[in-house]
Amino acid sequence: MSDRMFLLAALTLGTLAIPAAAQDWPMWGRDESRNMSSPVTGLPADFSPGKFKGTSEEIDPATSKGVKWIAKLGSQSYGNPTVAGGRVYVGTNNDVPRDPKYSGDRCAMYCLDEQAGALIWQVNIPKLGTGKVSDWEYLGICSSAAVEGNRAYFLSNRCEVVCVDVKGLADGNQGYADEAQYYAGPGKPPVELAGTDGDILWLFNMIDECGVFPHNITASSALVTGDRVWALTANGVDYGHVETPAPNAPSMIVLDKASGALVAEEASGTGHRIFHANWSSPAYYRVGGKELGIFPGPDGVLYAFEPDPVMADDGLAVLKEAWRVDCNPPHYRMKDGKAIKYATRYGPSEILGTPIVYDGRIYAVIGQDPEHGEGIGNAMCVDGDGKVVWSYDKINRSLSSGAAGDGLYYIPDYSGFVYCFDAKSGALQWRHDTKGHIWGSPLLADGKVYVGNEDGYLTILPARREYKKEDVLEIDMGNSVLSTPIAANGTLYVQTFTHLFAIAKP
Repeated sequence: MSDRMFLLAALTLGTLAIPAAAQDWPMWGRDESRNMSSPVTGLPADFSPGKFKGTSEEIDPATSKGVKWIAKLGSQSYGNPTVAGGRVYVGTNNDVPRDPKYSGDRCAMYCLDEQAGALIWQVNIPKLGTGKVSDWEYLGICSSAAVEGNRAYFLSNRCEVVCVDVKGLADGNQGYADEAQYYAGPGKPPVELAGTDGDILWLFNMIDECGVFPHNITASSALVTGDRVWALTANGVDYGHVETPAPNAPSMIVLDKASGALVAEEASGTGHRIFHANWSSPAYYRVGGKELGIFPGPDGVLYAFEPDPVMADDGLAVLKEAWRVDCNPPHYRMKDGKAIKYATRYGPSEILGTPIVYDGRIYAVIGQDPEHGEGIGNAMCVDGDGKVVWSYDKINRSLSSGAAGDGLYYIPDYSGFVYCFDAKSGALQWRHDTKGHIWGSPLLADGKVYVGNEDGYLTILPARREYKKEDVLEIDMGNSVLSTPIAANGTLYVQTFTHLFAIAKP
């Protein structure tokens, strides 16, 4: 039996748990280190996404070059794709409905076929109804799914951690059995489930269970490690940015991945120091027998927690803090003995990009909501004991996670510059200006660094210490590239605001 026939038989019978391939991209950052790097080689550098048909949002495949398939998404897409077990998962909104029973402003997690881009199933979720306060209009699922075996985990717009069956309803409705009502929304008649609907196994509502007040949107991507799921809660300030309504709510939680039960929560007082919200994602440090959960703080501080919880005096299971490092230089916080106000150009910032682990060290940058504009930033390298190895304060605010390999560390800033550092010393090797705001992170793969910008250009830079402007390629993707390119199984995936492109050599 051929490999393809075996796969089809396994999917039809629904009896096999398909393991993740060595070159899959099964979670945000590919693995628990969150290093935006892939071993995939043979990626095309000469391709064209194609042209739109007239004034429509449909792209004519005949005008594309090197594109394997194109999947239409909604009108705003922030949930970065992941690839595992022959499936592609991507978050978007419902502005281009895939099912007529779901209409209006809703959020969706699509599961697509890796080979053709066709929809297998979707989890389509109603909005909270709080508007910009906690579930911003027309923002879709902003979380990147984490896939392990037959389960996928993501955070919903309703401030939930969601666990779904990767096969959808094809093998029956398991676990959580009230999808028909959940998809309809509170107080509405249940929808009629179809084979293209997702199968929810469990839900953990962070508002109900942890007292969280999500600010604007829930955006963290779950980290699956061992038998646990780590996630940030989106707890933040009120809509007027005056106070934090839930200062005692956790900024990060840990759940049992099988049942969704709460294992532990962060209790280091970050809720009293929140600048804005918790929109980043956790990383995991596993080096030389030491294990740490790495938490990018909403107060601009990088935290490390022991993986095993301890009991607090009130009987609550909490994460034990191992160390903390302020990623803001002192002069970002204080001037002439006075605290510098947040959201000002020369003031402190939180950590929005996910920290990465590379070669026994942790790399992080500070930044703010793009609505706050540009401002001063800082890139920092810390060892596993919380000791600062180097820092660089000539970078601007950044929303990005980094990518590292071959002794080099790559990080963009929101202003549109891509920086290359010596990973050990922090010495700047080069800086490239993409001339457009960068929201996403760089992908390091196949000897190249791929990064998109708000103007819709995908910039491809040689991954090396020497910089030559003439070696840099730019490809117009036709719409803003606010997400991060990924590479899996010989294919480059580039997501624009409205489309997902699978790009591969024939």
